[in-house]
Formats: sequence, structure tokens, C-alpha cells
Amino acid sequence: MIQLQQIHRIFKVGDQQVHALNDLSLTINGGEYLSIMGPSGSGKSTLLNLIGLLDQPTSGEYTFNNQKVTTLSDDQKAVLRRDQIGFIFQFFHLVPRLTAIENIELPMVLAGIPSTERRTRVSRILDAVGLAERAHHKPEQLSGGQQQRVAIARATIMQPSVLLADEPTGNLDSASGNDVVEILEALNQQGITLIIVTHDAALGARAMREIKMIDGRIIDDGHQKPR
Repeated sequence: MIQLQQIHRIFKVGDQQVHALNDLSLTINGGEYLSIMGPSGSGKSTLLNLIGLLDQPTSGEYTFNNQKVTTLSDDQKAVLRRDQIGFIFQFFHLVPRLTAIENIELPMVLAGIPSTERRTRVSRILDAVGLAERAHHKPEQLSGGQQQRVAIARATIMQPSVLLADEPTGNLDSASGNDVVEILEALNQQGITLIIVTHDAALGARAMREIKMIDGRIIDDGHQKPR
């Protein structure tokens, strides 16, 4: 499903070149659940952004669902990102002035999906994440865990094949974090490919496959664990 071959990502910082990803190759099959771990500066968030088409490699080849994406136009990448990839971030990134319903349906509005279908989908997914009673609340009226559940609903409303989570529990207490992880794992059980970047060793160990990075390289690519 996802294949990265000899990927380099070089940033220029002042007069210096930073090799964020260094000759990295990685294959991820559909439906996998994997974690990416490593110290700050190891390249794990750069890798996640590249997989999510928020960034592009300096060199190398990226294939997504048998499609070479490194040669796509910005508009083509935007459509692929909208339809196939969901994003979850540590700080939620909800639109403050919009209610939970409005935040969740935003990707469908941008995709031109009719309002009747939008409301049906949103109602179904709010039930799935346990927020039906908070549907008309704005982010400031929700707890951190509730905001992250809204973010998960928004990330999955377009029924993506891949879900990318960057420190999804990093801003939550342990109980809320556990609730969020269980929702993510349930989505993976339904067939979504789940990729989590985390500093949390316990969260990383829950994944079926653990990838460890240092200095832009993969130093350990754990074998698939039995479910």
C-alpha cells in the first residue's frame, strides 16, 4: 500500500543542511497498525508528514496504492490526501468557532458532498465516538479527550484508507488517552491502516509493528506481532 524507496529529506537551516530523512526505505501493507518511535530530531514527524503528503522528499520515490505520488501536482496530492488519508494531531486543530458537527463535516463540505448525506454521516460517527450529546458544543466547551474524539471523527469522515496520528495522546490525561487509543485501534480492526508517531513507549508497544528511528534512519523495524 505504502512504499518508500531511498527517501532523503534535506532542510536548509541558515548555512547548514539538515538531513531529516537519510536513505530511508519502508513498506507498509494495507490494514497494518504500526508505531514510529525515536528521540526528538530523529525524523519521525518528518516521515509522517511525507507519508501524509504534507511534505515531499528531496529525492527518492513514494508509491501509494500503486500510484507514484512524488510526481503528482499539488492539486492531485490534495485530492488524494482528502480522500485517502486522515490526520490526528496532538493539539486537535479544531476550528474554534465551529461546533463539533461543523468541524466534523468540514472535509465533506470541501469535497462538495450534499448536506443530507453530510448530516447522516456525522450523526453516525458522533454515535461511534460517544459524542452525540455534545454535537452542538464548540471546542472550548469540550474536554481535551472530547476534542480529540471530534478530531478523530473529522479525520475519518471521508472514510480514508490510512490514518496518521502524531502524538494523539500527548495532550491528554491517562484515562482520556486510553479512550482515544481504543477508538483508534477499533478503526484499525475495521481495516484502516493506522500509523502512530509517539514518544510514549507504552503506546508504541501496543502497535502490531514498532519502528524505531535515529538520525533520519530506521534502526529497528519490528516484525508483525500476532493479533
